[in-house]
Amino acid sequence: MLPRRDFLAWLGAAMAVIGRPWQLAAAPLERVGIQLYTLRGLMQQDVARTLAAVAEIGYSEVEFAGYFDHPPQRIRELLDAHGLRAPAAHVGIPEVGDGWERVLDTAEQIGHRYVVTPWIPKEQRTAEGYQRLAELFNQAGTAARARGLTFAYHNHDFEFAPMGGRVPFDVLLDETDPELVCFELDLFWVTKGGYDPLDYMARHPGRFPLVHVKDMAADGEMVDVGQGQIDFGRIFARARQAGIRHYFVEHDDPPDPVESARRSYGYLHRLQP
Repeated sequence: MLPRRDFLAWLGAAMAVIGRPWQLAAAPLERVGIQLYTLRGLMQQDVARTLAAVAEIGYSEVEFAGYFDHPPQRIRELLDAHGLRAPAAHVGIPEVGDGWERVLDTAEQIGHRYVVTPWIPKEQRTAEGYQRLAELFNQAGTAARARGLTFAYHNHDFEFAPMGGRVPFDVLLDETDPELVCFELDLFWVTKGGYDPLDYMARHPGRFPLVHVKDMAADGEMVDVGQGQIDFGRIFARARQAGIRHYFVEHDDPPDPVESARRSYGYLHRLQP
C-alpha cells in the first residue's frame, strides 16, 4: 500500500490527466518542424539568419516554400550548419508538369523526402479539373518514386466544397494511387472547410505522413498554435493511424513571425506527454 503522502501525489497527478483526457493517448511529437512560409519575409532578407533563428527556438525540421535564389548545395550547407533537416518542400502546379525532373534533382541534393504541391489555381477547380489533377499527381508520383521520393498534395478549404456531387478532396484521395501519392493534411483548412481531420484519418489510414499544425480562433481566424480551438491532442493521439511522421507549424500572416514560431513551438513542446 502506498504511504498517504505518495497516494495523494499520485491522485493529484491522475486528476490532472483526467482533466486533460487527450494526454492518455497522445503520441510524442518526435519531429516538430516549421513551414518556412511563416517566415517568408525574413527568408527573403536572410535565409541563413532565419534558419539559425528557428533552430535556436528548438525546431528540428523545416519545410521550404522557395529557396530565395540559393542553390541546392548552399541550402544543404546551411541546414547542416544549424542541425536542421528539410524532409519536404512546396512547389507549384506548373513545376509538377514542366521541369519536374529538375525539381526532383533539387530535392535529392537538399535531402527532401517529400515534394508537395500546395495550391490549385482557381481555373482548374472544376469537376473535370480535379480528375485531370489526380492523373497528373499519379504521374508525378510515379516519377518521384523512381527517384526514391514521394509526391504529396497539401489542402486548403476550397477542396471541401461539394462539386458535381462529390467533395473534391475525396476525388483526389480516391483517384490517386496510395502507393504514389500521399497528402499533407492542413489541420486549420480542413477544419475551416467543415470537416473533422479524424474522419479523413479513419477513412484513409496511412495517407497523411505530413500535417500542417495551424490553429483557428472562434471567429475562424488563424492564430498561433495553442491560441485557438483546435484540439491537437485529440488529433495527434491518432497519429499512428494517419501515418503522421512530420508536424510542420505554420501561420500564414503572423504579426511577428519569430515570436509566432516560438509561441507555437512552446505549446507543442508542452503538449508532449
